[in-house]
Amino acid sequence: MRFLVRFLGFLFTAGTVVFLVGVAGVAGAIWHFSRDLPDYSQLQDYEPPVMTRVHASDGALLGEYSKERRLYLPIQAMPKLVTNAFLAAEDKNFYEHGGIDFTGMARAAVVYAQNLGSNRRPQGASTITQQVAKNFLLTNEVSFTRKIKEALLAMRIERAYSKDRILELYLNEIYLGLGAYGIAAASLVYFDKSVNELTVAEAAYLAALPKAPAQLHPVRNRDRAVERRNYVIDRLVENGWIKQADADKARKEPLAVTSRSNAAHTFAGEYFAEEVRRDIFERYGEKKLYEGGLSVRTTLDPKLQVMARKTMAAGLVNFDEAQGWRGAISKLDISGDWGVKLADVKSLSDISPWRMAVVLETSEQSARIGFQPGRELGGAISKDRQTGLITLEGVRWAKAASAPARSKTPNSVSQILSPGDVIYADPLFGKDGHAVEGQYRLRQLPEVSGAMVAMDPWTGRVVAMVGGFSFDQSQFNRATQAYRQPGSTFKPLVYSAAMDNGYTPATIMIDGPIEIDQGQGAGVWRPENFSVGSYRGPITLREALKWSVNTVTVRLAQDVGMPLIGEYAKRFGVYEELPNYLSYSLGAGETTVMRMVTAYSMFANGGRRVKPTLIDRIQDRYGRTIFKHDARECRGCDAPGGWKNQPEPQLVDRREQVLDSMTAYQITSMLEGVVQGGTASVMREVGKPIAGKTGTTSDGKDVWFIGFSSDLVVGLYLGYDKPRSLGRAAQGGHTAAPIVKEFMKLALADKPATPFKIPAGIRLVRIDAKSGMRPGQGDGGRTILEAFKPGTAPPDNYSVVGVADQDGRMPQVIPPDAGNMQGISPDSGNIMRPGTGRLY
Repeated sequence: MRFLVRFLGFLFTAGTVVFLVGVAGVAGAIWHFSRDLPDYSQLQDYEPPVMTRVHASDGALLGEYSKERRLYLPIQAMPKLVTNAFLAAEDKNFYEHGGIDFTGMARAAVVYAQNLGSNRRPQGASTITQQVAKNFLLTNEVSFTRKIKEALLAMRIERAYSKDRILELYLNEIYLGLGAYGIAAASLVYFDKSVNELTVAEAAYLAALPKAPAQLHPVRNRDRAVERRNYVIDRLVENGWIKQADADKARKEPLAVTSRSNAAHTFAGEYFAEEVRRDIFERYGEKKLYEGGLSVRTTLDPKLQVMARKTMAAGLVNFDEAQGWRGAISKLDISGDWGVKLADVKSLSDISPWRMAVVLETSEQSARIGFQPGRELGGAISKDRQTGLITLEGVRWAKAASAPARSKTPNSVSQILSPGDVIYADPLFGKDGHAVEGQYRLRQLPEVSGAMVAMDPWTGRVVAMVGGFSFDQSQFNRATQAYRQPGSTFKPLVYSAAMDNGYTPATIMIDGPIEIDQGQGAGVWRPENFSVGSYRGPITLREALKWSVNTVTVRLAQDVGMPLIGEYAKRFGVYEELPNYLSYSLGAGETTVMRMVTAYSMFANGGRRVKPTLIDRIQDRYGRTIFKHDARECRGCDAPGGWKNQPEPQLVDRREQVLDSMTAYQITSMLEGVVQGGTASVMREVGKPIAGKTGTTSDGKDVWFIGFSSDLVVGLYLGYDKPRSLGRAAQGGHTAAPIVKEFMKLALADKPATPFKIPAGIRLVRIDAKSGMRPGQGDGGRTILEAFKPGTAPPDNYSVVGVADQDGRMPQVIPPDAGNMQGISPDSGNIMRPGTGRLY
């Protein structure tokens, strides 16, 4: 008995010593590993990289920009179904343990012992808290050292933060495959849904992904993904978080994911979205753009954008098809599976309903084509093969692009297409306006390009912008980056300078030959009108602008002076510096569509400065507004306590008046005349008050039209990216204006026919349209109501003619019966007054 007592005493002593040594060892280990632990307090102010989202004016998603595709979602906004799914998959005892699940650790230790020497990765036993510690503060190194640090950090995190805060960090940080970080982004990427819309099966699949997102790919590893999803569903039932009936239904649900790209999501908004991206980058830098979680509300009107894209593309295609068929994109060997070969050919993704196809066989009456197959989410080529027919009607337009066969209409499909030709085609529409089933029309990508901008003239908000035919083909935005000669669309600025300096719309000028000595051996410049050799003699400024008379514009520019015109061009934002050469008065400089539309907006709004913008408002990740385009002061907008019969708020507009409002109206009225009976008469089909100006540059390299209603300004140019002539038939009034006409007919269809506002002080006086004078009794000539500033209306019996005498003195006074003055000798009309500082 004594021996037994001694033995038990020995065991107790030895146990105590071992225990103390163990405790000391554990304490030492904790002290050792705690020395270099990361500071977990940084989690309190953690701001994960969150993607910037760009929205159209109606809230539609336009684009997303990020390095890590993440949307931060507070725990309060997460549905219980989603959080339960992740707890069931990762840590069902999350709300009970103190950061470490000892049962799970024991289970993992047993598995590790069983797999010892097999080179298999050890089974994890990490709780959600441990995963937060690893993801935020540690590395992915597989070692006992990292696991010990992870456990120590988990316990400290549990003492410092609430369970909900830890779960919120975890669910927003984890990587779930396909570039998605956090459940909010993953829900959009996989199912194009918000988290509140997820079904049981969808939530279970997302919860299955943290362990191995690549190995649970919904297409490449579908069976394994479904198996893991169903495992999560079973755990939800086992924990009593869903009913058995819901689980049975969820298991039967197919794993259907939606491929969601990271590009612009509003059709035809790619150029606009990219311009916004560049703007944000310049304002805030790369880190803020891709990680700052900005919410950007843009000015884009999706309906107008679609209209602009369709009308612009149709205009480019119609012009290009009139030049003839240039041949197939490439040639393909169609033996074997042609779909696999065609799938490898790069096609444009943003020109729907056009589709790439290969010609399989041809005859006189038709060609059978096979369409490019799509790709599944995993990248595999679809096994579906779609075919169709291009009939003779679908190739009627495809005349040869070069002589001598250029004018010949093809009489058989085989003349145009042959097997192996890679082409584009879209549905063929019959005379009733409906698509003919199974039949398609041959298409070709246009060589000609151009740009269109639509703007609100009162605010500078760009409501639509088309930078080219296809963003996928070329990301060069011709609306903002292409500097082209504006041609005659620049003339209204010359006329504005004249109107501010004593001229009126009824002032008579001479349309006749003119010679300019350019000095220093540069020779003599003889500007011509568009119709070479055609002159009208005495003509009012209204008629001169109406018919875009070059000689009158040059005479005006020399009289007013190019330095002053350059000041107006700078004031309107068309050019930074305009050289003092008279040719620039005819639009020989280079500028952009955006700048020209902005300038015309100042005519439309009464001369107020307009700053173009694509962005209405920018908010940071917390919803605070950090930029707002509308800087007008609103007096009374923040009245406390709601409305109590106080006066309505007032907007204070302190924008600069860059042009006298009466001058702005005079120019608008004259431009309205261009539409009513001048070079832009095609615009009358819009059926609303429209003002505008056409432009055709030298050799027809660019054609322009810029027009506006009372609340919408639209500008457009067409031209080749490497400038060359568009052909003899290309003119601003015949080529560019019809495209704007089609757009404005759609854009203004539901708008009232609002006339242009006449500013205070303007006098409308009836005059003779030809002589610019008040009509006499019995005068059978055409009369119009002309807009005059106070004191500038013509007298009853004469009008000033802008013709200087040979000594450069005051203009001659010409009686109204002087006819068209064709008897005046050339020398009396081609010597200009020295109004340009004797530069010429």
